[in-house]
Amino acid sequence: MMRTVRALLSLAAAIAAVLIVVGPDVVAAPAPTAAPAVEWRGADGAVVRLANAKGKVVLVDFWASWCPPCKESFPALDVIQRDYRARGVDVIAVNVDERRKDADAFLAAHPHQLLVVFDPRGESPKAFKVRGMPSSFVIDRRGEIRYTHQGYSQGIERTYRRELDVLIAEPVR
Repeated sequence: MMRTVRALLSLAAAIAAVLIVVGPDVVAAPAPTAAPAVEWRGADGAVVRLANAKGKVVLVDFWASWCPPCKESFPALDVIQRDYRARGVDVIAVNVDERRKDADAFLAAHPHQLLVVFDPRGESPKAFKVRGMPSSFVIDRRGEIRYTHQGYSQGIERTYRRELDVLIAEPVR
């Protein structure tokens, strides 16, 4: 009986250690799937269509001002945008706050260069089948989702960079 309990505790500890190291869900799409045809509003009210980014590698991140992990991921994504912009990568931060003033307060406290768009009705998270905040999708030049991420933990930036490097290195078709 004690041997079984010890074995179960050891197994539980091993699983917990893996979850701590791995962090958020990272899933490579089993087969690339077309990114949904969505549009958002920019800060100035102009329409921003994801389809207009075809030909570029795009990281789309869904976030909200009330989401604690989003407060950590936002600056990290901004650094990725600055580092990868010249290589043909766009990072689009999709805010889903229902009240624009909440997003604006967050943005005022977090200077940024990445493109921030707004979807207060939550239509695009439904189209992407977002299950939690933050969630991100790495899309190739053909407009296909190649990687998805749910949640955020320290070090995920390295994973984003590896994925972006893979997609940038692919021949343009």
